[in-house]
Parts: sequence; structure tokens; C-alpha cells
Amino acid sequence: MGEPTRPVVLLFPGQGAQYPGMAVELYGVEPVFTTAMDEFFALMGQEGRRLRADWLSDAPAVPLDDATRAQPLLFAIGYSLGRALIARGLRPAALIGHSVGELAAACLAGVFDLAGAARLMAARSAAMATVAPGGMIAAGVAADDLEARIGARYRAAGVAVAAINAPRHTIVAGPQPWLSELATELAGEGVITRPVAARQPFHCPAVSAAAERFAAGFAGVPLAAPQVPIRSTATGRAVSPAEAVDPDFWAGQLARPVRFWAALSGLLAEGGHTLVEAGPGRTLTMFARRHPSLRTGGSRAFAPLPSTADGTLAGWKAAMAELDPLVSEGV
Repeated sequence: MGEPTRPVVLLFPGQGAQYPGMAVELYGVEPVFTTAMDEFFALMGQEGRRLRADWLSDAPAVPLDDATRAQPLLFAIGYSLGRALIARGLRPAALIGHSVGELAAACLAGVFDLAGAARLMAARSAAMATVAPGGMIAAGVAADDLEARIGARYRAAGVAVAAINAPRHTIVAGPQPWLSELATELAGEGVITRPVAARQPFHCPAVSAAAERFAAGFAGVPLAAPQVPIRSTATGRAVSPAEAVDPDFWAGQLARPVRFWAALSGLLAEGGHTLVEAGPGRTLTMFARRHPSLRTGGSRAFAPLPSTADGTLAGWKAAMAELDPLVSEGV
């Protein structure tokens, strides 16, 4: 692959994008992907062996939607796919990560190395293990509309808007039973909702204490300014050198809402881009295709992996065949 006419942006999805068998067909077939996954599992030690076993199993010991499985596996797959894409010649001009995907972006950009990432993912999982059962729901309304519907009772319990993915796609998160009660109320008001695949809440006040515990996990992990620009979904703007070396910036992300739409819009306002989803499924490219830049053809989006395990290898090969001429000849 050569250099693209339109800058390439890698998108790294987060919790909710996982599914059984995600990216498994690439393991042992795509060399760079396989090596990166094995490096991560090895650095995670005994837990890495358990992660690998559950990832490859039809009957995992720990459910895939649990934070202790979904989070490190989404990180590892995103990072490893990013490595594989770069090895094929893609040179990303920017990276955007959703929730734990932002940590995959940070590692790929050199903010911390893979050994540091393994320590951080272990610390993140340990912190989330202290969070009360809860979850997240997606609502087909604007964030401001949803904010207005979350009453004082729910706010006091830690329920809040957790992600703004598109103008009318908002995530709300919180502990149970309040989250389910809110979902019932929203349905009664005609708001379409669906559960996000998560057994714990993220990006809301209910995980503030977990974010503080996660921050302690950065002790001894060297941090550096990113070598590739990261458009943060915590702030909606580029990660500054000072933010990159601040543990509280990365740890605090766990309790702050994800502003994916703001990050994407800010980047696309600078011109057309080629967006490539480095993770399982098509969640982020689906949101991106709602943006005017993609609807008018100014930008394009590719999702190399399907939304289920079936056809993973075929989908990857087809996406690479489509990306090759775009990168070598321009778009």
C-alpha cells in the first residue's frame, strides 16, 4: 500500500461491540495480528491464558459481556488490528477510540507500550470488578432530550448520559435496578431503547470510585506524547502532550461521557478522510455514515470485520482488497 489521497483515520470501538468469536478467524492466519495478540496474552500472565481460552471457547468460563473479558479483549483486538493494518501500509493520520478503544489508540500511538497496556488493562478490570451490577442502554433520542428525562432520583443513583454517538443515538448508563426502571419509563414515553452488551455501567458517576482506583494502576507505567494524533472522545479534541502524560486524564475517562460524535465531527471538519474501523463489527462506521461528510461522499468508511463471527476471514480479505487500491491510487 502507498499513501492515500485522503488521510486515514483508525476507529477503535469499545464495550458493546464484542461478540462471540470476534476476530478469531484471523488468529493464526493474519501473522501480525496473531503475534500482537499473543504478545498481549503473554504480558497478561495467567490472566492472559484465561482470556485467550475464553476468547477461543464456545463456552467461556467468564461471560464475554463482563468487563473483565470484553474490555481487555476489545483492547487487544483493536490494537492488534491496528498493527496489522499499519503493517499492510496504512499510515493513519489520526486515531479515534471509543471508551476502552481510546486506550488501544493510545498504545498504538506510543503513549504507553504494550507491557504498560497489559498492566493498565489488568488495573482497569480490577477497578471495574468493584462496581455494582448495572449496564447501559441505547436510546434513539438526542442527548439533551435524554438528559431532560433523567430525573433527580436516577441521578442520585448514579445514572447519567454515558455516550453521545450520533445526533439521535445516546447511551445512558447506571446501576440496577434504576437503569431498568428508566428504560421502562422511556419505553412508556415512546422512546426506542435497546440494551448494550454490558454487565457493568461505564462513563457515569456510578464508576467514579472505580476511576480513582484505575488511576492508581498507572504508577510505574511510562507515558509519552502520542506519535500519531489522537482525537479524544473524552474531550472531543486532540489529546495534548500534557494530557497524554497525565494518568488522571486516561483514568478519568472511565467515568466521563464518551463524545464520539464531537470527536468525529471535529476531525471531519478539517476535510475528507478514509475511516477504517479497527475492531469487531461495524458500530463506529455505522455512526460515522450518518455524518454529512460521508453522506456527501467527502469521506468514506470501511469496517473490515463483520458484525458476527461468520465470514470474518472473508470479510477481512474483501476489505483489504478494497482498501489496497484506495491507498495506493487515492480516492
